[in-house]
Amino acid sequence: MKLHIQNNFTSQLPADALETNVPRQVYQACFSFVNPIKPSKPSLVHASTEVAEEIGLSKEDLLSDDFLNVFSGNTIYAGTKSFAMCYAGHQFGNWAGQLGDGRAINLTEVINGDKSFTLQLKGAGPTPYSRTADGFAVLRSSIREYLCAEAMFHLGVPTTRSLSLMLSGDQVLRDVLYNGNPAYEKGAIVSRVAPTFIRFGSFEIFASRKDVVNLKLLTDFTIKNHFPNIKEDGVPKYLRFFEEVTQATLKMIVEWQRVGFVHGVMNTDNMSIHGITIDYGPYGWLEDYDSGWTPNTTDNQHKRYRFGNQPEIALWNLYQLANALYPLIDDAKALEAILEAYTSNYEKEYLSMMQDKLGLQNKLDDDLFLVNRLTELLEKAETDMTIFFRNLSNIAKQDSAVFAFDKIKDAFYNEKDLNEVTLKEWHDWFEIYSFRINEQNSTDLERQEKMNLVNPKYVLRNYISQLCIDDAEKGDYSLLNELFEILKNPYDEQPDFQKWFAKRPDWARNKVGSSMLSCSS
Repeated sequence: MKLHIQNNFTSQLPADALETNVPRQVYQACFSFVNPIKPSKPSLVHASTEVAEEIGLSKEDLLSDDFLNVFSGNTIYAGTKSFAMCYAGHQFGNWAGQLGDGRAINLTEVINGDKSFTLQLKGAGPTPYSRTADGFAVLRSSIREYLCAEAMFHLGVPTTRSLSLMLSGDQVLRDVLYNGNPAYEKGAIVSRVAPTFIRFGSFEIFASRKDVVNLKLLTDFTIKNHFPNIKEDGVPKYLRFFEEVTQATLKMIVEWQRVGFVHGVMNTDNMSIHGITIDYGPYGWLEDYDSGWTPNTTDNQHKRYRFGNQPEIALWNLYQLANALYPLIDDAKALEAILEAYTSNYEKEYLSMMQDKLGLQNKLDDDLFLVNRLTELLEKAETDMTIFFRNLSNIAKQDSAVFAFDKIKDAFYNEKDLNEVTLKEWHDWFEIYSFRINEQNSTDLERQEKMNLVNPKYVLRNYISQLCIDDAEKGDYSLLNELFEILKNPYDEQPDFQKWFAKRPDWARNKVGSSMLSCSS
């Protein structure tokens, strides 16, 4: 197994002066050197040949002892020193101070072709940032992260990637319900891949401590190594960097809303400067279209991170990044201009995305009424978002409003919940929709093909993940293997897997792991 190592982050940025692995405050450093805990009996559950090829590894490499040992944390790859990153963050809107990689350990950076990647293990043991936690991960949360990152990538959503899923051979104690009944579970380790794991909180930590020297060092490093298209100097360079992060974040949020993904814990330490989805914890897909839904039990009271609030939270987080970068820019108006543009740009991008979901190629500003009216109706009765939009593409130009409605009614969890007034509202909406699709130049088939490229048929529903987890905990990985392959082609019909194109079953409505999850899930 041969990796092309590149240690830019650890060679160009300041390290923690101490190398003792005990929880503590770390000052004037971007990272701490730390080794994974050797697992007692590591075994490979699954690996992605696609991601392996991205970083320069072959299928044969994935089956080697070297791969097993390096990506379980059992051995350190030659010429590298593993490390945990130091960062801070706002959690649920409150300043939390130093956070850092509490259960993630970065192995190294590699280059392949013209791309660079950071390889990271999640669940490989404690770091100086673990606080009171043990730094390990269990199989259930590791399966959710492993599958979800790859599902998101194939949906076209910016994300980290998953290279491998390992069992450690060790037992990990977890209190899944936080109800005082902890139990031992199978320990697991996921290998994650990203351009970097630098996040908003990486800058916040230095700004909060008024450490402008290291704030500048980190920002200059990030621009030089990861935003090489930025050629400006001085203040314009930092403004351009902030603008690019803002635009990338906006695009990511639009994609989340497109597929009905809810992150669940949009703290500033969970926001990547690349605009990629990181840190899959209590995430979920909308089963029924509910803008107020959050998958996070910790957020259940205030619902800060609910589906409909994600665009605003992203903006709030960008304000915190602007505050962190302010010492390098010293121009509040220039930063505010970028932030103010976010709202208008998001509205345009969101409308365009929804027009694509509706199959409207000749786009009109008036379509905003059609979109807003639709989302109101989707919330009036429990309606499966994925099934609704996928079935919408079956509607033909000549269909009456009543016939069109019949083609999507399978998306309702209980059609009896629709009273006569709501039924009429739906028919009225389809009258307008029919008028709009009849204005399109495309044929029904052409429109359907385009709609089916943006409206997925298969998403990683929480209950499906839970079924996979239940099997895996018994040592059966056949469903994991099946889901991994299905989710590679989420927009294809895949008739053999039609059973997964289905509404959430009643048993999963409130089942732990199938509806809401905790931050440690």
